[in-house]
Amino acid sequence: MRRALFFFSIFFFLLSMPFWFNSCTLNRLEKNLKPEDAEWLSEVRYIITSEERKIFLELPESEREQFKEDFWKRRDPDPDTEENEFKDEYYRRIEQANQMFLGEGRPGWLTDRGRIYILFGPPTERQTFPMEAAGYCREVWYYGSFPVIFIDEHCSGNYVLSAINLEHLQDLNLAQGYFQKTITQERSFFDYNLKLLRSERTADQLRATLSFSIQYDQIWFEVKDNASLETELYLTLELKDKTGRVVWRGEKTIVLNFKDEDELKKMKGKKFMMDVEIKLPDGEYPLPPSGKYLLYSNLKQRTEGKELKKVIELKL
Repeated sequence: MRRALFFFSIFFFLLSMPFWFNSCTLNRLEKNLKPEDAEWLSEVRYIITSEERKIFLELPESEREQFKEDFWKRRDPDPDTEENEFKDEYYRRIEQANQMFLGEGRPGWLTDRGRIYILFGPPTERQTFPMEAAGYCREVWYYGSFPVIFIDEHCSGNYVLSAINLEHLQDLNLAQGYFQKTITQERSFFDYNLKLLRSERTADQLRATLSFSIQYDQIWFEVKDNASLETELYLTLELKDKTGRVVWRGEKTIVLNFKDEDELKKMKGKKFMMDVEIKLPDGEYPLPPSGKYLLYSNLKQRTEGKELKKVIELKL
C-alpha cells in the first residue's frame, strides 16, 4: 500500500512539474513588467483570463499597449460608439469600492467586498448584522435569491468572504455570469444610515430620537408625464429585546418629489435626513426595562423595488 502511494505521489509530482515551471516563468515575467504594465495587470485581475494573462506577459514590451486596447475592445458591448461602457463601468466600480470599503488596511477594491461588488455590481438586497451572538459581525448580500456572506470575526471592519462549498460554487459562477451582464448599467449602491441621537428615560417614560439619512444619489425616481420626478420610501422598524420579543414598532412613508431633473441635480452629493421618535409606553407596548435592544430596520423603494435590511444595537 505504501509502495503504491509512493509511486502515485511521484507520478503526481511529475505530472504537475510543467504547470509549476510555467507558473514560475510567468511570475518572473510579471516581476519584470514596467510599472504601468504591472499596474494595468493588477487592475484587470478580476476579469482577465489565464490565457490572456499568459499572452500579455509573454508579449514583447512594444506590443503590450496594443494588447490593452484589444482587451477592452473585446469587452465593448457597443463597438460602434466611442465610449466603451464596460471599461467605464469597471473603473467606476473600482472607484466606488475604494470609497465604500475603507478601514481594512488596503484599498477598498482589493477587499473581498470590493471584489464581489466589482464583479457582480450592487446587490439587490444587503443585510448588515453589527454583532452576532457568537461575537462576530456579518454582512449578507443577495443577488436575486443567491446570498453572498462576509464575516468580520473581531468586528474590526475586516470582512472576509465566507467559504463557499462545492454545492454553492456552481450557483456562484452562474450568478457571476448573469450579473456581469449588468456591468453597463448605471446602478448606485443602495444604502442608508440609522443611528441613535439621544434618549431620555424617567420612571414611567422612554423618549428616544433616531436619525435617518440617505444620499439623494442613491434614490431612484419615477419620471412623470409633466417631467416631474417622484418616489416613495417605506421605512419599517422593530425594536426587540434579547429574547427576540418586540417591544416597539414604527413605520414611516417618505414621499419625495422634484419639479424636474434640474432641481434634483442640485441635490447631488446631499442627503435626505429626518428624525424618527420612539415614545414608550404607547397604546400597544408598555415601558420596557433599561438595557440593550436590537433595532431591526427595513427600507424599501417604490421605484425599482430595492430593499435593504439592517440591525443595530441600542442602549435604552
